[in-house]
Amino acid sequence: MDFHLPFPATVALIFSMALLASLLQTFNRKSRNNRNPPEAKGAWPVIGHLHLLHRSHLPHKVLGAMADTYGPIFTIKLGVCQALVVSDADMARVCFTTNDLDFANRPTTVVTELLGCNSAKFSFAPYGDYWRKLRKIVTLELLSQRRVEMLGYIRVSELRSATNDIYEAWVMNNSDLVKVEMKQWFGNLILNIVVRSISGKRFSPNDDEGVRFQAVARKYFKLLGAFIVSDFIPFLKGLDVGGYEKAMKVTATEMDNFFDQWLKEKKREKESGGGNQVFMDALLTAGSETTTVTLTWALSLLLNNPKSLKIAQDELDEHVGRERLVEESDIKNLSYLQAIIKETLRLYPPGPLSVPHHSRNDCIVAGYNIAKGTRLFVNLWKLHRDPKVWSDPNLFQPERFLTSKKDIDVKGNHFELLPFGSGRRMCPGVSFALQSLHFTMATLLQQFMLKNPSDEPIDMSESFGMTNLKATPLDVLLTPRLSPCMYHVDA
Repeated sequence: MDFHLPFPATVALIFSMALLASLLQTFNRKSRNNRNPPEAKGAWPVIGHLHLLHRSHLPHKVLGAMADTYGPIFTIKLGVCQALVVSDADMARVCFTTNDLDFANRPTTVVTELLGCNSAKFSFAPYGDYWRKLRKIVTLELLSQRRVEMLGYIRVSELRSATNDIYEAWVMNNSDLVKVEMKQWFGNLILNIVVRSISGKRFSPNDDEGVRFQAVARKYFKLLGAFIVSDFIPFLKGLDVGGYEKAMKVTATEMDNFFDQWLKEKKREKESGGGNQVFMDALLTAGSETTTVTLTWALSLLLNNPKSLKIAQDELDEHVGRERLVEESDIKNLSYLQAIIKETLRLYPPGPLSVPHHSRNDCIVAGYNIAKGTRLFVNLWKLHRDPKVWSDPNLFQPERFLTSKKDIDVKGNHFELLPFGSGRRMCPGVSFALQSLHFTMATLLQQFMLKNPSDEPIDMSESFGMTNLKATPLDVLLTPRLSPCMYHVDA
């Protein structure tokens, strides 16, 4: 017997089947899009993974080991905060291209509140019209390539003064090898270059104002990387664990007093180059600490690799000679020197976990759902040592940037090498930093023979903090390699 559905029932059945198919398709699509990235094991109640990131274990190395287990993208819990950690070039490319706008914010923390004037300073400001206006001024005026080149006379003057100090110490030492703690020497030099670029002032070694500002600036940079527990466990806010908040308030006031004084002096002198406090801070944070850190690691690596040191000095002798001092215009001909700086930035990026980003909204990264308010850490230390990209990734081999990696630069376009970041929140001080790095290293290597005072290799221990400081001093024995008349040439 034939069975016939009435026409309305047939239509209803077809409609129901179509609706069911549509719902299943939607469910499957949402299921595919509702994937969460893997979360690292080991989280504790309340504090999450914070216990794994204490001072005895460097965070970039702990997170690098986690990447070996969980892959190039995973999450951790930092108290109440969710954090996304990416560790290879492909994931970094996605974050800084496809999702660049999603991660264009910086997290709001005690540091941004107290040292960043409630996130008003350029480095800490949230993404928006205000930040875009600041960035336009900073990148097109204060830190543009043209502006950096205009300030070249300051770098020349400060470098010649600093190298002359070493020469005079050598003379006072009866022309024997003179020992210099180079981490401090680099720090004083770069800070003087930055301060003079900001204020137009030049501090002599025993200048009281200069000594006081150097002390304040060092406190400022140290506090920028301070671990504030209440950022991650809010109910502890107000306890000021470690006394950091009190120190930040004092340091911020001291820094503002210096900037106010310099601005008043500039107004009296009818100068406009320094801008205002926001821009003074941008110049200070863009070039000082990171440049000092990189120069210290570069010299440490060269002392542990004397063949590379000799090649660099031979290159200087070939392209510059010893009858005149190296100039910034010579740098373009010093390809091995440039390779040394790139290799140093690869092995020891000044911010090994990059400056954290903060997601402005819910987004999908590489197929994974990422919630609004998630912090993004790009593990540059791990990314720069990826064996799929770099042969012998843990070895110092500047030659790689003259051969297989010769087309890679550090300006945010090659995601396998991102010491200054990439995308909208990339460090705007790249040109300033590179000019200072290349010229300082070229000057030092041209003018002095350098030697490790110990039979043991230079200690390459890293310190805990936002910037990757060398944990121990860098004592170096120096002796001039140019004729005496070359050490008193005016800038």
